[in-house]
Amino acid sequence: VMKMYGIPNCDTVRKARKFLEANGTEYDFHDFKKQGLSIETIQTWLSSQPIDVIGNKRSTSWKQLTDEQKQHLMNQTDLSPLTEMPTLIKRPVLETNSALLFGFKADEYQALVK
Repeated sequence: VMKMYGIPNCDTVRKARKFLEANGTEYDFHDFKKQGLSIETIQTWLSSQPIDVIGNKRSTSWKQLTDEQKQHLMNQTDLSPLTEMPTLIKRPVLETNSALLFGFKADEYQALVK
């Protein structure tokens, strides 16, 4: 079963959820604001996707970080802001047996729900 990480009131997450539901695709939803996110999960993601793909530099949370925090995050020397402020992560995150997607692009999702 696919697993989607995100926050329920995010427009992009809503679009992705509607897409999966419209295609009859089952998935588990992990609200990372309420349920949190572990450093281990983030490190697993980083083993298959670069920090540039995972991080959401357009988020309000990103703008609140100091330059030093941003540098540590991009160098992956300190990932703790991602667990403290999961909105720093591009949403939604969709985990399947064969893919790990950040953000929502209908064509990428379409390829998974055939």
